[in-house]
Amino acid sequence: MCGIVGYLPGSNKHNDSEVIQQMMDTIHHRGPDSGGYHVANRAVLGFRRLTIIDLSDAGNQPLFDESGRYTLTFNGEIYNHKDIRAELEAKGYKFKSNTDSEVLVHGYAEWGEGILDKVRGMFAFAIWDEQEESLFLARDMFGIKPLYYGKASNDGTFFYGSEIKSFLPHPSFVKEVNKNAVLPYLTFQYPVTNETFFKNIYKLEPGTWMRVTKDGHMTRKRYWDFKFDASDEPLEHYLEQITESLKESVRVHKIADVPVGAFLSGGIDSSFITALFKPENTFSVGFGDYEGIFNETDLARRLSEILGFNHHVRLIGAEDFFGALPTIQYHLDEPQSNLSTVPLYFLAQLASEHVTVVLSGEGADELFGGYESYMRTPHLQKYDKLVPKKMRHGLSKIARKLPKNRVTDFLVRGGQTPEEYFIGQARVFPEDEALAVLKPEFRHGVTVKDITAPIYQSVAEDDDVTKMMTIDMRLWLPGDILLKADKMSSAHSLELRVPFLDKEVMKVAEKIPTKYRIKDGLSKYALRKAALAELPEEWARRPKNGFPVPIRDWLKEDKYYHYVKEIFESPEAGIFFDQERLIGYLDEHYQGKAMRQRYIYTAMSLILWYREYFINR
Repeated sequence: MCGIVGYLPGSNKHNDSEVIQQMMDTIHHRGPDSGGYHVANRAVLGFRRLTIIDLSDAGNQPLFDESGRYTLTFNGEIYNHKDIRAELEAKGYKFKSNTDSEVLVHGYAEWGEGILDKVRGMFAFAIWDEQEESLFLARDMFGIKPLYYGKASNDGTFFYGSEIKSFLPHPSFVKEVNKNAVLPYLTFQYPVTNETFFKNIYKLEPGTWMRVTKDGHMTRKRYWDFKFDASDEPLEHYLEQITESLKESVRVHKIADVPVGAFLSGGIDSSFITALFKPENTFSVGFGDYEGIFNETDLARRLSEILGFNHHVRLIGAEDFFGALPTIQYHLDEPQSNLSTVPLYFLAQLASEHVTVVLSGEGADELFGGYESYMRTPHLQKYDKLVPKKMRHGLSKIARKLPKNRVTDFLVRGGQTPEEYFIGQARVFPEDEALAVLKPEFRHGVTVKDITAPIYQSVAEDDDVTKMMTIDMRLWLPGDILLKADKMSSAHSLELRVPFLDKEVMKVAEKIPTKYRIKDGLSKYALRKAALAELPEEWARRPKNGFPVPIRDWLKEDKYYHYVKEIFESPEAGIFFDQERLIGYLDEHYQGKAMRQRYIYTAMSLILWYREYFINR
C-alpha cells in the first residue's frame, strides 16, 4: 500500500516542488516510509511509500525506464511480477530493483496498455510519457485500489491521486460540494456513481484505463469485465477448482518482506483464508458490552486456538465509536454510512501494531453468492409454489396502494422482481423520503432506477441470483466494501490484501451455477463445501454476520441522543436537511416509536463529513 498524487499544470503558474510536497503530505499515512516526486516538462508526479517488497532505496518512486521516457508512480501489489520480469529480461530490459513496481514501467514501454492483460494484482498507477506528453492512468479489475481524477474549473489543471484530500493543497483546486451526489447517497449509503461529493472530481472505474494527451483530451477504456457464465459440471469439479485457486491465491498474497497477519472473524470467509494462510498473528474486534451478535471475538479466538495462531482482540464501546466518527469520515474522503466501517477502523489500528500487511476475506460474498438477500425466505418460497407468478405480481401492485403492515409488505415483496426491489446490500432512505428530508437544491441527481436499470439490462436473460450478484459486483463491492477496506487500513499505514479478489479465483467463480451458490438454505454453498477440508464444520456452516454495531441501543441513551441532536441542530445540518424532520427521526427512535438508526447515522455521517472538509479544513 502506497499513495500516489500528481497533476498536469494548467494556465496558472505555481512552485511545483512546493505544491506537490504539500499534496504528498496529506497522504503521508498511506506511505510513511519514504516519499519522492518528479517535476517533468508538463507533469508533476508525487509518491508516498509503505515498503513491502524490496525494502531498499532501490524501490523508491517515482521509477523511470532506462531511456527516461516513462515515469511511474504505483500503489498496490503485482503478485505475478516475477513471471513478467523474466519475460521482460528475456527481451533485454534491465532492472534496478527487486520490486514489483518496476515491471509496470518496463512492461508499459514494451506493450503499452497491453501490460494490463498480463498483471495479476491490486493497483492504481500513473505513467507519464515525456515524449508524447501524455499521462496514462489505470485501476485494477475489481477496484481494490482507489483512483480519483478531475480538472480544475479555473485554469484547467488535471489532478489525479489515491485520495481526494491530496488535491486540497493545490492552489488551483476549487473545493465545492457536488449537490447531485447527495440524493443517491441517502438511499445507497455510499457514493454510488463515478461522480464524487467534490464537484468536477471523479472515480476511475474498476478495470479501466485512462489516457490524457497534451491537448487535454481524455480517453477512457475498460480493459476487463466480468460475466457470470455458468458451466454445468458436477459439484466436485467446482470444489476442487475453488480449493486449488484459493490455495494459489493465498500463496502469492502472503509474499512480503515484512510481517503479514490476517483478520479473523467468526465467519467462513476470513476463517477459510486464515486456515489456508496459517499466519503467526490474527486479529479481531468486537463490542465489549455485547456477546453473540455484536461480539464474535470468542469464536475467532476459539478457531485460532484450534489452528494454532496468536490471536489479538480489541473490544470497543460507544465512546470509542462516536469519538472516532469525525476522523473516519475524513479518511473516507466522501460520506459513507456503513456501520461496519467503524469497527474496521479499530481492527486495522490493532493489526498495525503487530504487522504491516493483513489478509482479509472481502469479496467472497460477491463472487460465490454469500448474501442472505439472494435467497427467498421459506415463506416466500412457499408463496412462489402456491401462487402463479402473474397473480403474485398483480397482488403486489394492489398491496403497494394499501396501508403498510406485515401482510402488505409480504405481498409487495412476493410479487416483485429483483429489478423492482434490489439495489444492493444497503437501502437506507426510500427515494420519496430522501426527497422529503433534503433541501430543494439537493433533490437533483440520478435516481435509483437510473443507476440500476442499465446493469439489469445487461443481464436481462440471467436468473435472479445472478442479477443480484451482478448489481453487487458493479456497485456495492467497489463503492462500499473495497473503499472502506482501503481507507480504513491506509489510515493506519496497513496494507490490506484480498485473496478472494484474484483474477484466477474469479475465473472459477464465474462458472459456478446458481444451484451451487444457493442450496439447502445455505448461501455460498460451494465455497462452504470446499472449506470443510480446512475448517471445522461449525465454521464452514456459520451464517454471515458481518460487523454488526449496537447503535440502535446507543441512540436510546441520553448521552448519545443529545450528541446527535446537537449535530442535527447545527447550521451545517441546515445546509442539507429539513432539520425538523431530521430531529423527528431522532425523537421517534429515542422514544421507541420506530427504528430510525440507519436514517440517523446516514444523515449524521454526511454532516460530519461536511464539517471535516468545509469547516475544519
